[in-house]
Amino acid sequence: MPIGESELILNADGSIYHLNLLPEDIAPTVIVVGDPNRVQQVSRYFDTIELKKQKREFLTHTGMLNGKRLTVLSTGIGTGNIDIVLNELDALVNIDFSTREIKPTGNTLDIVRIGTSGALQPDIPVDSFLLSHYAIGLDGILHFYEKEHVEIDEMTQSLIAHLGWTEKGIVPYTTICHQELEKQLESNRIRLGMTLTNAGFYGPQGRELRLKQKLTDFHSKLASFRYQDKSITNLEMETATIYGLSRLLGHRAVSLNAILANRPLGTFSKNPLKMVDSLIKLSLELLT
Repeated sequence: MPIGESELILNADGSIYHLNLLPEDIAPTVIVVGDPNRVQQVSRYFDTIELKKQKREFLTHTGMLNGKRLTVLSTGIGTGNIDIVLNELDALVNIDFSTREIKPTGNTLDIVRIGTSGALQPDIPVDSFLLSHYAIGLDGILHFYEKEHVEIDEMTQSLIAHLGWTEKGIVPYTTICHQELEKQLESNRIRLGMTLTNAGFYGPQGRELRLKQKLTDFHSKLASFRYQDKSITNLEMETATIYGLSRLLGHRAVSLNAILANRPLGTFSKNPLKMVDSLIKLSLELLT
């Protein structure tokens, strides 16, 4: 049955609504970054760039590097935008726009987030790199989808019991990266971690300016959680939703983090642009 016009919204030129992209515009490997300015920071290393498109905060460059076609796309900040980006990327490869019907054979994208993050443990140094092996979502996006086959139930229940935040309306979910893609991105410069995805930057990450925190034990509760002898390593705002939606839709996803802050030590990188650029170059080397 065709998908309705109010569900699959297309622009006048046939492109998907928010991303403004046609199916032929994207490569099988999509690098996602938050900041639109970071798109050019990635694509400047491409051998050639065949496409540049932008609508709102969603800027896309597609090109070639070492014989491999790559797309780099900005998502803006936060999990709400990730819900848009992941669903529309999937539609580009798995829905026939002319018939509005789902294609009979599923197509898989490799989705690699290159982003920034803050460490939650004092032994994780600023200016280091981390790959999110596990991802914990406090954002709520995945609760709107049937997620049973992508969630790590034992880990979720252990986390719920440890945090004790469900009476405050905070119900976490947990998921994991695609382990084959993780192996492709292995490096002695990148440590593995358990990443927490927050719904915002201030209150949802335990920052307090003029508004008082509802969760006075926020950082200590998170830092003391253990699952199979592993602790929560870092905080950011996209990874768990990327992992959850990618697994639900049949795509392969990994999140790479430049650690720019250490929250328990109160330190911040002296040269964040250099560190992000170093992670970009390393990621492109491993991908191609």
